[in-house]
Amino acid sequence: MTSHAFAGKVAIAGIGATEFSKKSGRSELRLAVEAVKAALDDAGIHPSEVQGTVTYGTDTNPDVDIARSLGFDDLTFFSRIYFGGGAACGTIQQAALAVNSGVADVVVCYRAFNERSGNRFGAGVQGRAPIANAENAHLASYIPVGLLTPAQWVAMAAARYLYSTGATSEDFGRVAVADRKHAATNPKAWFYQQPITLEEHQASRWIVEPLHLLDCCQETDGGQAIVVTSVERARDLRQDVVIVDAAVQGSAKGQDMMTSYYRDDLCGLPEMGVVARQLWETSGLKPSDIDAAILYDHFTPYVLYQLEELGFCGKGEAKDFIKDGRIELGGELPINTHGGQLGEAYLHGMNGIAEGVRLLRGQSYNQVEGAEKVLVTAGTGVPTSGLILGKDV
Repeated sequence: MTSHAFAGKVAIAGIGATEFSKKSGRSELRLAVEAVKAALDDAGIHPSEVQGTVTYGTDTNPDVDIARSLGFDDLTFFSRIYFGGGAACGTIQQAALAVNSGVADVVVCYRAFNERSGNRFGAGVQGRAPIANAENAHLASYIPVGLLTPAQWVAMAAARYLYSTGATSEDFGRVAVADRKHAATNPKAWFYQQPITLEEHQASRWIVEPLHLLDCCQETDGGQAIVVTSVERARDLRQDVVIVDAAVQGSAKGQDMMTSYYRDDLCGLPEMGVVARQLWETSGLKPSDIDAAILYDHFTPYVLYQLEELGFCGKGEAKDFIKDGRIELGGELPINTHGGQLGEAYLHGMNGIAEGVRLLRGQSYNQVEGAEKVLVTAGTGVPTSGLILGKDV
């Protein structure tokens, strides 16, 4: 596979967010507008210059309402990507394709919701209307046997992973401890100044064995936006340029939405393998070139899976790879330096992209010194996406 046409030619020029809370007290549209305005201000771009928008299929905020609220002129590109958190890095790919092809000069990607005070995804699917469609037909295979929530879906695979690899619940806990350690020094994080110990992780109540409470991401109200434009344009703007070295999507054979139980092996995420192959092939980089990684962490087990699929360690070896502080600040591969979705906020991964940008600008609260290449992943267990971001050198 050769490099994608947009690789190295498109940049992230602005990032912006609301505060992260449990009760925003305002509409999801207002959260989206605030985040987009903050991202444009960060870049130094006037709203009238925006020509394109990308968001998630599940976002409730129409692009035309964002445009009208902020004073955009004509839109020449607008797109949505399905599969929840799996869309995160895919929004940047869509924007990069549009910018590089000349369809739009400036594209804003955004995600905003009241996921804690409003519709709580973690509560499960049992309340869905019995409409005859393909998605409900799929869920009908699982709802009658009590597989209702994302935590239950992941627990099925995680139990098999523990059995097959010899990993333990404590290995999952090391991910949570690292995330919360980073969140504790990030004033924007919900769990600021609230680190946890491995003992506290183990003592937290079961949600669905083998997942403890502290293996599961939080629920958040808030918004995040990212501004994408050409490298040439970005160099004339306010912030240091962050290059999109690679932006890919991936879905694999036998893919289901969080319940791919009929594959030959429950101890992998083949869709992330598709993403990994493209990231390395199109960027010309390898795992040892990555200075930090923002790995989608809605549930801790899938962070271990990702380390293996991305090639940072071999199959079944993540439990050993993450020991001795390797994934913490100062370690060989710091992950989720903002605190991740367990520690900072659950914004369907969009806040993770923003942290990747901060690391390369030198603006992270947990700065990785000399960081030049950052890898970012999107939702796991679903068709997903990934990025490699780099400094403009």
